[in-house]
Amino acid sequence: MPYTIAEKILLAHTNKKALKQGDFIETRLDLCLGNDITAPLAIKEFKKTGRKHVFNPQKIVLVPDHFLPAKDLRSANQAKILADFAAEQRIKNYFEVGRMGIEHALLPEKGLVHPGDLVIGADSHTCTYGALGCYSTGVGSTDLARAFIDGKCWFKVPGVIKFIYKGRLRKWVSGKDLILFTIGKIGVDGALYKVMEFSGPVIKRLSMDERFTMANMAIEAGARLGIIEPDEITWDYVRRSQKSPAKAKKNLKSDEDAYYEKVYEWDVSDLEPLVACPHLPSNIKPASKLKNIKLDQVVIGSCTNGRISDLRIAAKILKGKNIHSTTRLIVIPATQKIYLEALKEGLIEIFVKAGGVFSTPTCGPCLGGHSGVLAEGEVCLSTTNRNFIGRMGHPKSFVYLCSPAVAAASAIKGKITHP
Repeated sequence: MPYTIAEKILLAHTNKKALKQGDFIETRLDLCLGNDITAPLAIKEFKKTGRKHVFNPQKIVLVPDHFLPAKDLRSANQAKILADFAAEQRIKNYFEVGRMGIEHALLPEKGLVHPGDLVIGADSHTCTYGALGCYSTGVGSTDLARAFIDGKCWFKVPGVIKFIYKGRLRKWVSGKDLILFTIGKIGVDGALYKVMEFSGPVIKRLSMDERFTMANMAIEAGARLGIIEPDEITWDYVRRSQKSPAKAKKNLKSDEDAYYEKVYEWDVSDLEPLVACPHLPSNIKPASKLKNIKLDQVVIGSCTNGRISDLRIAAKILKGKNIHSTTRLIVIPATQKIYLEALKEGLIEIFVKAGGVFSTPTCGPCLGGHSGVLAEGEVCLSTTNRNFIGRMGHPKSFVYLCSPAVAAASAIKGKITHP
C-alpha cells in the first residue's frame, strides 16, 4: 500500500501492518517535550497516578523558555516545578537559564530530534521539527502526562495535503513569506487536522533555517504538522548537530502513488515580501501596500525567526543605519549558541549601534509574556508566528507579522516597508 512520509513514520511507530487516514492508533514515542507553561500540569497529573518513575528519562525534554528568566513570582514557581521534577527523575535534557533556548530552536540544535522520529510536545509549535522529516506535533498537558508514564500516545491518522512550489524566489523573499503566502491562500483552517507536505524545487533550495520557519507555522493553518522530505541539506544539518555521525534512514519519502486529499501547485517567482495584518496570520498583504502603518515596536526573534541566518539578514540591512526615533527594536536570539554566534560575528554591535536592545533567549513578547508587552493602541511588527487579538499584550494593540528583512527595514523607517 502506498503511503506519504507522514503515514510511514506513524506506521513505523505502531505494531500494525497497515493504516489508513481516519484510523485511531496507539504509537511509541521517540521524544516528549514540555515547557514552563504546560509541563507543570503534566507533572501534576503524572503524580496523581502514583507512578514513581517516568518511562525513560532520556526521552523527556523540559525547557523553561516562556517566562524565563522569571518575570514574577508565579513564573518562578512554574520553573521550579520543572527543575525539581528533572532532578527527581534524573532527566538529563532539562535546560536551565544559561543553557536553555526557545524550545523549538533548541531541540534541533542539540541534535535531539531526527528524521523519521515521532515527537510530541505540549506546545502547538512542536510541528517545527517536521522540517527535518520528523513527525512532530503539539498535544495537551494530559497527553504529555500519559507519555511520561509509558512513552505512548494515541493519534487519529490525519489526511495529507501536498504543496508544490515552483519558480525561484526573489531577493529578500524567504521561507517566512512563502508560509505567509500559503496561509493567505488556504486560510487559518485550510489544513485543519491535516499534514502539510511541502515540496517542489523552491523547497529544495531553502536553507534549513527557512524550512524550520515554514514547518513552524503549519499550525497557523490548523495543521497537525508541516513536513519536508529529508534531502542532503537535511542530513548535513543533522550530521553537524549530532555528536555521532548520522545515518540516513531508508524510505523517508512519500510514495509516488500516495493519496493526497488536495494538491496545491504555485509558481512563486513573482512573490514579494509579505505581511500578515491584524488579527489573523491569513490576513496577508504585500509590504509595499502598507507604507502608512506607523510602528511603536519591532521584534526580531522567536521560534519562527530567531536563528542566526535571521539575525544576519536583519543586521545586513541595519548596518550603519539608525532605528527610527519613535520606534523601539527588540532582538531575541533563539538560543545561547545563536547569541554567541551573533556576538562573534559582530551582529550584536550592529543592532545596538542602530538603537536596538537584546534579550536573553525567551519566548517573551511573542505570547505577551514579558520583554516587550504592548500597551493599548500600540502597533508592533514582529517576526513571530501569531497576531491574534491581545496576543502580545493589550487587546487593543495591533500585531503585524513579517520576515526579518521586512522587520529590519521597517525599524529604520518607523513604518512598514520592505528592503
